[in-house]
Amino acid sequence: MAIQVGEKAPDFELKDNHGATVKLSDFRGGRHAKNVVLLFYPFAFTGVCTGELCEVRDNLPRFSDRDTQVLAVSNDSIHTLRVFAEQESLEYPLLSDFWPHGEVSRAYGVFAEDKGCAVRGTFVIDKEGVVRWTVENALPDARDLNEYVKALDTL
Repeated sequence: MAIQVGEKAPDFELKDNHGATVKLSDFRGGRHAKNVVLLFYPFAFTGVCTGELCEVRDNLPRFSDRDTQVLAVSNDSIHTLRVFAEQESLEYPLLSDFWPHGEVSRAYGVFAEDKGCAVRGTFVIDKEGVVRWTVENALPDARDLNEYVKALDTL
């Protein structure tokens, strides 16, 4: 079962597409705190995933203007994510939940054991680390970016 609204978002530490360590807790509390839109997606280089992540790329100011960091998580390796980010000009962190395989996806309740990948789960997390909005879509169903922005506007 996915993490619910009102719950504390599980902290994690993952490598991004450049090999840098990203910790969710780095965005909590203090003057450098940011809201986080945490996007889980199945795989790089697939049609729906590429479309969703490029839509986020094309709308990054809608997030940065709301003091929000976008973090996209898949079960791909950092090497795959590096090539994917370069090919699609994605300039926000793509995080690898490759090993232990799906550990963070499982912590958020969005890992599909039968498919070996994350489903399309999105979590809007406030500056204190509390989940304020969430949605989970089936693998073939793209999410609506405008819904994330509406959720951020309520924070």
